Amino acid sequence: MSQQQLGRGPLTPRQPGPTPPAPDEESPDSSPPARFVGWLGGLGCAAAGYGVFQFLFSVLPDSLNGSAARYVIAGISGLGTFVAAWLAAALLRARAAAASADPARAPAVGTAAMAPGAPGPLPKVFASAYATLVDQVSVVDDPEQGRLTGWPHSLGEDSPSRPTPVGTAYGLHIMLDLGVPDGRLSTGDLVDTLWRLRLPDGGWSARSQGSEARPEVTALVLGALARAGASGERLAAEVDRCTSAFTRQLDRAGRESTHVVTTVLRGLLRAAPGSDILPLLREALADGAISDPRRDHLRCWGYRLQPPYGRPSPLHTAQAVVALDRAARVLGEDGDARAARARAAREDGIRWLLSCPDAPHDTCPDLENLHEEVRRPRTDDPSRHEVLNVRHFTASWLVRALLCPGALEIARADGLEDEWRVRLDGALAAVWAGQTDGIWFWRLGGSAEQRRPMWMTYQGLSALRAHAVWMYRPGG
Repeated sequence: MSQQQLGRGPLTPRQPGPTPPAPDEESPDSSPPARFVGWLGGLGCAAAGYGVFQFLFSVLPDSLNGSAARYVIAGISGLGTFVAAWLAAALLRARAAAASADPARAPAVGTAAMAPGAPGPLPKVFASAYATLVDQVSVVDDPEQGRLTGWPHSLGEDSPSRPTPVGTAYGLHIMLDLGVPDGRLSTGDLVDTLWRLRLPDGGWSARSQGSEARPEVTALVLGALARAGASGERLAAEVDRCTSAFTRQLDRAGRESTHVVTTVLRGLLRAAPGSDILPLLREALADGAISDPRRDHLRCWGYRLQPPYGRPSPLHTAQAVVALDRAARVLGEDGDARAARARAAREDGIRWLLSCPDAPHDTCPDLENLHEEVRRPRTDDPSRHEVLNVRHFTASWLVRALLCPGALEIARADGLEDEWRVRLDGALAAVWAGQTDGIWFWRLGGSAEQRRPMWMTYQGLSALRAHAVWMYRPGG
């Protein structure tokens, strides 16, 4: 059957990978002493020593007991220069290797070395992001739904910009991550707005999906509301509506989509950790893994969980790893054959991400952003399809997958700790390179037009925050 018959469109790259940070911002060898030694290294330590010898021999006075004394003095000086240059280069190499081996001692990605006690760039990025969200929050008085406070899908949309469930849910997630430093934005107003944006029959949908609730958007909103402390009873009613409609009979396209299943799983793990559907979704996700002969037959994920699976996808593999890791912490992985299969698939997915054969790892194909279409038959006219365009910030997902609690343990057990560190640093560099003052931009195709989607800024900030928490070492 064709992809169109199965209700899904192809997965295609939409834009080139992020530009890596400038060399003088990311390299420990960009200081003046390092450049001087690098210059000497370019000549060669022996060449530098020979140059000193030649110079001294030509300028030493003839009064020094003949040519033999001049040869001895010049030769010793030249040898000393050779040894000093060689030792200096060796010291810089050792320091660079030590910084690579211990990320806590390495300078932050995208920043120059700073004096001890000086603040890093992350607080400024968080403050800038918060200021932008405060400046561009949209407040609309709707005659039917009342006052709405939130954001549209992207920042900077043509006014009046009506808040949407997706934009406001991601904005609420950002506020919770940043800790809401002052009273200019109220999480209570955002929570009220999300409830007011609920569809008449319950649930939520994206702007392009019309008036029918969709499980991936509903789970996203419910997850944000649960984080903000919404009533458990009120959440439970919406969870029941969401899960009752999320079956293969009623939503086959959604149940076969890696993106949709992982989104629903993550959202419901927050909103309804005791739901009966969670083990079923975990099992479906684990069973949807595929073997990749190009990477030692390790299991990974494509954009579908049923044939045709599509090609192996770093983005969907990272999404599956994150969802399965969270499910493991909530549901456990011991004493159940299905849970054990899920654990084995998750661990294989981590190994698959670590086996990327390309370099450099801040611009490699594994970090390429993707555009995906989720196609569903319309209930009012099954001959036509509803199309949801989904764009994916791949680098942020790889950071989150590689920072899962079990990822480093798996890498160490397999002797892949260096690969883990290099790929994490590369993905983090790509995330950092995509932001300007804490806001991330998505380029539309080959045009110069750019948008600032709320989901992308949330994912970028979330990845940087997770890495900062992982890096923190008290007293270090």
